[in-house]
Amino acid sequence: MEHKNTQERYKLPDVVKFCKRCTISNQRPRIVFDSEGVCSACRYADEKHNHFDWSAREEELKELAKRFKRKDGGFEVLVPASGGKDSAFVAHELKHKYGMKVLTVTWSPHVYTPEGWENLQNMIHIGGLDNVLGTPNGIIHRKLTKLSFEILGDPFQPFIYGQTNFPMQIAAKYKIPLIMYGENGEVEYGGDMTNAYKPTRNYKSDHTKHYFSGIDPEHFTKYGISKDDLQTYMAPPHEELDKINTEIHFYGYYRKWTPQENYYYCTEHTGFKPLPIRNEGTYSKYASFDDKIDGFHYYLGFIKFGIGRCTSDTAHEIRDKHLTREEGVELVRRFDGEFPERHYKLFLDYCDISEEYFREVIDSWRSPHLWEKVNGEWKLKHNAWSGGTCD
Repeated sequence: MEHKNTQERYKLPDVVKFCKRCTISNQRPRIVFDSEGVCSACRYADEKHNHFDWSAREEELKELAKRFKRKDGGFEVLVPASGGKDSAFVAHELKHKYGMKVLTVTWSPHVYTPEGWENLQNMIHIGGLDNVLGTPNGIIHRKLTKLSFEILGDPFQPFIYGQTNFPMQIAAKYKIPLIMYGENGEVEYGGDMTNAYKPTRNYKSDHTKHYFSGIDPEHFTKYGISKDDLQTYMAPPHEELDKINTEIHFYGYYRKWTPQENYYYCTEHTGFKPLPIRNEGTYSKYASFDDKIDGFHYYLGFIKFGIGRCTSDTAHEIRDKHLTREEGVELVRRFDGEFPERHYKLFLDYCDISEEYFREVIDSWRSPHLWEKVNGEWKLKHNAWSGGTCD
């Protein structure tokens, strides 16, 4: 299989550096390190914890709720929600604390876990939230998953298309001009800081760059999938959203975003339950476990960028002051890059691929500036415990 030029595609720096504060490296696309070797996400966290006036921002949220108040009984805000701790927290607070009429919209995982399905039902029946569930054509979804695995190095991309665009379709259908997402991942985890200090997101310019790896759903017509079969994955025409003056906001701008606190909130208010065992590739039990395939999304991130699920988890918890960098590094050493064995056979069957093909695709995404073979085994050249900077 042809080797992908991962470094060129994602514009990854030649010299691998690790943040002096957390466990993230400069191989995360769009992240920026300053002259002191601290990443943009850590600098943003400093401001979030020490400088933002959260009382004033909550007043902004209250004014936003008033501005979108409707007299016709229609939904006032749409929240893309899986039933997980973050989206359920946003939806429940908007309804029960700020008095908004909320519609939650869920884009179905590839293959639901029992725990993910239970949490969605609990959000609806215990949290008292209206919900629309969108489930795509399974045959098309499997084809897109296999293609995305090979050509994008991320089998999760079809889910990301739907997760991003399906809520906008529903907003246009129900004429709901306000869509509220949780955190701005670009600033919380490291990336483009353009929207760091404002509550909104520009769906006309940001989606393809930030969420779609530069490739829109229409790209897959090159591989024999018709545009009609891709409709569910595509955003509605901008004109439809312009008619209702659609705005997309981040709840994390208005309310201090702390994933662990969201978890505590939802165990009390929406019936959220964590996994009984940790997620593969990390130590956590309460995030991103709705889909049996999501472990391969994180594993491919480890292959492409040398950044696994545990690195992302520890980096955020260090910024939230729940871990020290030393503790985070030890967790990364123990769990990062762990192979998602639990649902490996299911993944192969879902994509209709062989183990040999799987390994060929995985190895095609290994960049030489990150990986080398030692005694016949692939090893990362750089790691977070080697002193912080690797030249």
